[in-house]
Amino acid sequence: MVRKPKIKIAFVLSAIVVFGAVSIFGQVKTDREDQFIVILGTAQDAGYPQIGCEREDCTKVQQNRALREAVVSLGIVDLKAGKKWLVEATPDIGEQLFTLNSFLPSRSMMPDGIFLTHAHIGHYTGLMYLGREAAGASKMPVYAMPRMRQFLRSNAPWSQLVDLQNISISDLENETDLKLSASVSIRPFHVPHRDEFSETVGFEIKGANKSALFIPDIDKWGKWDKDLKEVVKKFDHVLIDATFFKNGELPNRDMSEVPHPFVSETVEILKDLSKEDKSRIVFIHFNHTNPLIRENSEETRSVIKMGFRIARTGTKLAL
Repeated sequence: MVRKPKIKIAFVLSAIVVFGAVSIFGQVKTDREDQFIVILGTAQDAGYPQIGCEREDCTKVQQNRALREAVVSLGIVDLKAGKKWLVEATPDIGEQLFTLNSFLPSRSMMPDGIFLTHAHIGHYTGLMYLGREAAGASKMPVYAMPRMRQFLRSNAPWSQLVDLQNISISDLENETDLKLSASVSIRPFHVPHRDEFSETVGFEIKGANKSALFIPDIDKWGKWDKDLKEVVKKFDHVLIDATFFKNGELPNRDMSEVPHPFVSETVEILKDLSKEDKSRIVFIHFNHTNPLIRENSEETRSVIKMGFRIARTGTKLAL
């Protein structure tokens, strides 16, 4: 597997847009799509290396910051419409907006809107950087579900962003399409998760030619009212929760307290899919304990050999 360089420098990013990006499997894509998703981060809410991690791999990342992984986020870009959107407002939003801007430059670097899945720390706390202490944004559209909207309006410091009109909260409704441009749309849908402060949704993202499913967080596939094997067949890219690789991964902690589908469980559910259908799956949202976050791990090689894909920052997925 060819290792993709981290996207850090503007002129490098611009070159990637023009000449193609290295895919998850290592092939070089030379066509330039007018509509695409770009992966802006792959780590679970606390990033990689995670706070307090003293393992050898975490130490190596601390010593070589080029190896770090930002928290899960996607950019949606429609070059023809001249618009771009951000999915999730992570603690790494500054770097992620810089990266997204390299694909469709604008002076402010601000997207045309931000979409939130839920109120866990890695998915919305980046909104703070839109406030007067940082970007001082003006009426940035932030799309959220009903409980999430109420949470932002009712709790400081998020309520200050609303009061000062740094953000303008826009409505999302369950299983209702929202048209972003002439041929790009997004559709939220409920998934079961730990909903302490808000509901949790995934997103269907559709372009002129292809579609993507994004579920960064879900408790277990068996709790969802849909059959994952059948859902996979309906989308070209299926980016799904891979927080943990297997049970027992968190030492001295009951993993039932933080339910997620283990990758080992997901590949077992999907093992009988065709090669084509397996290639639709893109594992994402890795805890620092998940060996898939490291490109050279044995587990990474095994999952790729099975025919699945693994999300890497900078990868473009055509819409």
